[in-house]
Amino acid sequence: MTRPLGAPETRRLLDGLRAGAAGQRLSALLRPRGGALSAAEAPETILLGMPQLALGGLSENWLLKDCGHRHWLLLARAAGRPVPDFRDGDDRPVYAAFNAVSVEGDLGRARENDVLTVRAELVRVSRTQFMSRQSFCRDSETIATVTMVSVFVHRTEDGRNRSIARLELPGFSEPVADATGLVRRAAAIRSGGFGTHMGFAAVEAGEIARLGVDPCPSLDFNGADFLYFASFQAFADRAEWQQFREPTRRLATRRRDLVFRGNIEPGETLQVVIAAARETAAGIAHWCRVYRAGETVPIAEIFTEKVG
Repeated sequence: MTRPLGAPETRRLLDGLRAGAAGQRLSALLRPRGGALSAAEAPETILLGMPQLALGGLSENWLLKDCGHRHWLLLARAAGRPVPDFRDGDDRPVYAAFNAVSVEGDLGRARENDVLTVRAELVRVSRTQFMSRQSFCRDSETIATVTMVSVFVHRTEDGRNRSIARLELPGFSEPVADATGLVRRAAAIRSGGFGTHMGFAAVEAGEIARLGVDPCPSLDFNGADFLYFASFQAFADRAEWQQFREPTRRLATRRRDLVFRGNIEPGETLQVVIAAARETAAGIAHWCRVYRAGETVPIAEIFTEKVG
């Protein structure tokens, strides 16, 4: 149990956060500078409270949203822009769409009033893909590491999410090799030729359970009118809770890989299928597939391992 802070300690902590995190978040992350980023150049501190926590530890949904926003700011900085306002040749908005996200760590160890230090870096790994790696540490202990791969996209038809297409933007450094292997693994999962991943074989895909989801525009979509990538994690956890209930109450994520193929329009519904699952020595693991209602090709594959 974390010892409550007294008034003097709280004042010192908040003063440090105001002077450090607030200034570093904007000046370090948004300082124009081309090329790849050094992790040491963008340190940040976060005091954990209710918005950052969930039953059982660090809120994974908050973590994904926080990392997604930071990834977007890092893209702007890598392009030498003060803000992430990207446009195509016709002055239409350009967005960063995540095609793969990997979460690793021990989210169950985070507690209220913990102070986490965040370090982040971003590199270009192909003509159209960018990867960020963000670590959240308490003292010398890593609580979570989030790796994200994005592509730039724009709508070829105004207001239609199914019309998104990739594009390449100028102003970035040359690509470097993906040292994590996430790009390769995600491509194999999207193609269906991954063999095994996180202990699940592609040939195991079946249907243990199915959850119908009607995404809410004000909760599950983002400001760009896309179904938010973090909502997919929430849908997988709802399917897990519906199927397994009490044994999963206080489990926390040790690893989760999300691989995306598409998006939906507001008003469309989804089916979340638990394709495979197994008990582990410390918790549970499962593979969820997210489908547009009435379709047979999933728009997301979600592999999860949780421990208690």
